Amino acid sequence: MSFKSMVEADNKSIFLNDSEFAERHTVKYDGNEYKDISVLFIKVKELDKKVRNMEGTYGITAVLHASASDIGGRAPERGQRIAIDTGTALGKPFFSDFKIATSKNELGMVTLELEAYDE
Repeated sequence: MSFKSMVEADNKSIFLNDSEFAERHTVKYDGNEYKDISVLFIKVKELDKKVRNMEGTYGITAVLHASASDIGGRAPERGQRIAIDTGTALGKPFFSDFKIATSKNELGMVTLELEAYDE
């Protein structure tokens, strides 16, 4: 077993273990839906940027960590849109839509910095 494959196995068994750190979410990206995958999804803070001409609107940032194998084997591209289920409404999943600010894939772990605007 190579070092890279050992790290990828540790990513899933430790960091993306939904009994420890991760949670199960459905992720939609590039026309595909990845149902009930283990991810670390952290809403970080409100954006410091002011949104021009949009009174009552604020920005938020979030970070998503997922196994590359769970989301099609590659890191989503910067600038693209991604949707993550963040709860339920009327018995159906509710998805929050984000823009991918940064994207990287290191040893099978995809890390996305996300931005969104909300009211």
